[in-house]
Amino acid sequence: MNDKHRPVAIAAEDEPDLLRDQFKQLLRYRRLLGAGVGIGLLGGVYLGVSSADTYVATADVVLRTPTDDPFNPSIAADKTVNIGSERQTALSRSIAEEAAKKLGIADSAIPALRTGLQVTNPPQSMVLRFTYTSDNPREAAKRANAMTEAYLSRRQESLDATRDKMVKSYEKQRDPIAKQLDELARDIARMPAGAARDAAASQKTDLQSKVGQFNGQISKLDALDMTPGRITTKATPPSSSDGPGLPMSLALGAAVGLALGLLAAWVRLVFDPAPRSDGDVSRALRAPVLGSLPRDKSAGGPLLAAGEEDPRLAEEFRSVAFRLAYDSRFADRRRLLVVAPRGSSEIAAAVAVNLAASFAETGKDVLLIEADLRTPVLASQLPTDAGGRTRWSQMPGGPGQNAAGQGESDWPEGRQLVVDAGESGSFDLIPGDRVRNVARALTSARASRLISEADSPNSTVVVLAPPVLSYADALALVDRVDGVLVVADPRAVHRTDLARIRELITGAGGTVLGAVLHGPQPGEKKSGGGTRRGKRTPGNAPAATPAPAPAPAPRPRQTLPPEQHIPGDGTDTVALRTVRTGRR
Repeated sequence: MNDKHRPVAIAAEDEPDLLRDQFKQLLRYRRLLGAGVGIGLLGGVYLGVSSADTYVATADVVLRTPTDDPFNPSIAADKTVNIGSERQTALSRSIAEEAAKKLGIADSAIPALRTGLQVTNPPQSMVLRFTYTSDNPREAAKRANAMTEAYLSRRQESLDATRDKMVKSYEKQRDPIAKQLDELARDIARMPAGAARDAAASQKTDLQSKVGQFNGQISKLDALDMTPGRITTKATPPSSSDGPGLPMSLALGAAVGLALGLLAAWVRLVFDPAPRSDGDVSRALRAPVLGSLPRDKSAGGPLLAAGEEDPRLAEEFRSVAFRLAYDSRFADRRRLLVVAPRGSSEIAAAVAVNLAASFAETGKDVLLIEADLRTPVLASQLPTDAGGRTRWSQMPGGPGQNAAGQGESDWPEGRQLVVDAGESGSFDLIPGDRVRNVARALTSARASRLISEADSPNSTVVVLAPPVLSYADALALVDRVDGVLVVADPRAVHRTDLARIRELITGAGGTVLGAVLHGPQPGEKKSGGGTRRGKRTPGNAPAATPAPAPAPAPRPRQTLPPEQHIPGDGTDTVALRTVRTGRR
């Protein structure tokens, strides 16, 4: 493949554009977003109702450590008190039991009493904050104060018990020494003066020193300030409930629900196999998106768009045609194969017809070949005339016929129609017909010579083929047409399908020139394997090879209703006819 036939590189998108595109894609999942907001609002209602009668009372306690000099700044309470352990002690069952006795609550209600209590420690402080939650403001304050007093009382008891235990330990060590000192004093009193008395006196002095040390330790313990702490803030009945209120709860619920909905939509978007944007389609096909048909007019509308009746759709087709005309890969050969991924080729037929009309508008000699030999419908859907022109090679007596006048295959048999495109002019149509062997008809020498008519000066050939993933008909034409235009609904095809189409076309020697996107067709589900409406067999499976059909008789000139005959010089002119593609 030479350089001019290489696929155009897709420019990398800026990160802000990608983020903007992803956010737009999230809005596609409105049901998930709505469900998230709905759940959030329900949660907000529950929060507002459940917290409407919730009251919180708070009491603060500053802890102290036992000391003999409370005014000595060198003694720091935070070095001798483990605030984490004290917090766990305040939440313990023993404190709850002590508070239950003060409140007169039965032991069976102690678990419920503990449930409403929360003890926290403000940073960088020796404060324990007792917070009690109840449905009654007075009860909340009463229980908060009871829990605070129970904690201080239990802490006081613990400190007193520790001090008494240490005093008893010192006394236990001092009493034997004091007894020995008394006996030694009596012995010294009976001893005569001399060396033995002096040694006994020295021993007595040592014993007195030891007894004095123990007495000093005991006196120090007795002099300690054993205050466990003080209440700095006493709980009072709250004047209002602690809940955020119903309006605030609804706002918070809506915000949280929207966040959940966005998260669910993002997860759905990540795992969505369909192309999320035009950029995804371009990356999968490695070709640009040449146009996007209006969603409200891309299906169920006229097969051949009229500029005055539908200017928006007509201009979109003209834009696609001009972009193709300026693509050197198409301008060099002027051959175009229009295909759909799978399912219905209804929109692809409309694109092929309108592109042919747009090329004819620029003064080209356009030949539209309906290579869909399984369900041919263009001849019955377009305003056609048998015409009198014989400029294409498949006409009777041309190179496409043998000496006996018999065709090389059942199609094309030499029938040429002229399509009146109104102000755009006219173009020729080679309609499709059911044949015995589709593959042989598409690969016949006559079909090749017919496609090669694009080599003539000022000529353009547009070929309409069945869906490329449903049948191999399009691949049989790729090597002679080269340029392929994919017509797809991005929400009904997978990215893997588009990548497979590109691989199949490039493997067959062709090039994907671009894509035309459209919206879903009426009555068609959003799936990659929809069923084509019309004469396709159920399940979109290839139809069985039909029996040989008799040669079709020449089609007479179509007789239009009187309102479509344009009066003038006495001759009838076929006007542009609006045909709904959804009613075949």
